[in-house]
Amino acid sequence: MGRKWANIEKKKGAADKLRGQIYTKILFEVQRAVKSGGDDASTNFLLRIALEKCKKNNVPKDNIDRAIKKGLGGDDDGYEEVTYEGYGPDGVAIFVETSTNNTTRTVANVRSYFNKAGGSLGTTGTLQFIFTRKAVFEIPQGDLDEDDFTLEMIDCGAEEIELEDGIFEVSGPMEVFGAISKKLEEMNLEPEEAGLEQIPTTFKEVSDETYLNNMKLIEKLESDDDVVKVYHNIEYSEHFNDL
Repeated sequence: MGRKWANIEKKKGAADKLRGQIYTKILFEVQRAVKSGGDDASTNFLLRIALEKCKKNNVPKDNIDRAIKKGLGGDDDGYEEVTYEGYGPDGVAIFVETSTNNTTRTVANVRSYFNKAGGSLGTTGTLQFIFTRKAVFEIPQGDLDEDDFTLEMIDCGAEEIELEDGIFEVSGPMEVFGAISKKLEEMNLEPEEAGLEQIPTTFKEVSDETYLNNMKLIEKLESDDDVVKVYHNIEYSEHFNDL
């Protein structure tokens, strides 16, 4: 095999692995949405969003059907949702959501990523004063008037509404998820993202070096097949774009 072909194969293998990871994470959203709200996309808000993501990413229909079946309780392969909490380099708080059928494997992998990065994995509740679970939505602005939309969201219980690059980012207590979802449906608005996420309540300022070291750790975590989502409390700085 020539070197050029070997490089092409290597790149293709990396692309296939990345595609597989994207599929896994989106299909997990499908499964979780079905588990919480049933398999009827016309009445299940989260399922509609997850299926739209499947469409955008060309997820095969067979994979989607299997995820729906799992969500309904059929074809149970023993997967469970497990979270891990720890600190990355220089004390950055990192919250990890996973979906796993082998917690022994997953915790060993997650711990090794933290240790190799110079961080440490803590016990459940370690970060309870740093992160809080909130309802989060991302809605394209389109023809929406910013002031009118903001008032509609506040009426539903949203605490923060920000418009950036043509996208409204709406967040509030997890208890208002249903109210905001219902209002968006009434307004015929389809979010690009919607769900309950771990949002930091306190942020940490870091140096360029600390930022890069933590990003390497987060990238390693996100590349693990069992990891669904990773959150951190680094205070974002515009100059990180230049690193």
